[in-house]
Amino acid sequence: MEFFKKVTQIPFMAQRKLWYAISAVLVVGSLVLVPLKGLNFGIEFTGGVVAEYAYQGPANLELTREALHAAGFADVAVQNFGTARDVLVRLPPVPAGVKPDTVTTRVTAAVHSVDAGAELRRTEVIGAQVGKELVEKGLTALGITLLLIMLYVWLRFEWKFGVGAVLAALHDPIVVVGVFALTGLTFDLSVLAAILAVIGYSLNDTVVVFDRVRERFLSLRKATPSQVMDISINETLSRTVITSGTTLLTVLALFAFGGETLRGFSTALIVGIVVGTYSSIFVAAGVSLDLGLTQQDLLPSESKKAIDDLP
Repeated sequence: MEFFKKVTQIPFMAQRKLWYAISAVLVVGSLVLVPLKGLNFGIEFTGGVVAEYAYQGPANLELTREALHAAGFADVAVQNFGTARDVLVRLPPVPAGVKPDTVTTRVTAAVHSVDAGAELRRTEVIGAQVGKELVEKGLTALGITLLLIMLYVWLRFEWKFGVGAVLAALHDPIVVVGVFALTGLTFDLSVLAAILAVIGYSLNDTVVVFDRVRERFLSLRKATPSQVMDISINETLSRTVITSGTTLLTVLALFAFGGETLRGFSTALIVGIVVGTYSSIFVAAGVSLDLGLTQQDLLPSESKKAIDDLP
């Protein structure tokens, strides 16, 4: 299936420095925002108590917050969860020696002072130590993923491709995390899973482009490396547009109808698909080109040796 009726002739590599600048702004901005604003970590990472209530009518968040403060919960977050009737109450980790059920009972009593008919739908308790372990394991998973990506691309293609692929794979999650720091959306385990999925998605796009680049380098012997890159990217552009477009439509539906629980997950995927699509073209391919990729780099070892032995 082809999206374009004929192969496009867009000079992608001539525009790569502009996209380098755009990427630099996005990455640097993200790296500044994360320590400056911080991430709104979910209870999985911070530990604590989460209680979800369904009010009889639109919830008065300010009155609920005041009632919880009066009950002794100074550090509490109260927000709507999905509809105006659904309220999420988040508390810090339960102190040692205090039973979680006692905390939930006190929170429910405070909520009932605002709306006597409010229904407790869900309670979740996670210790601070568990949250710390999840952060460490999540970062470890991310590091191992990036390492295996570089190793895979290096072995399958060439080390210059490997560097480009890893930079693109780093670029995408950094921008996604920056968006979460900017918007204050909850960063939980589902978002971390989405980031790992984004890395895999971006790598898939990158490998498709690199496969075509390798084929064209061997068939277009008189073309320059930049021309080969442009031809290869244009030839795979229909596939890229169709894959990214259909995936994006699915994720947009998830964002619109999946509710608050899947809001962070779908947002991370939306940002990752958009950023990952252009990074596989301009970052991965562009960096490989700027590292001096030539036709000889992609020849089999025997062919390289034969060329080197020529007088």
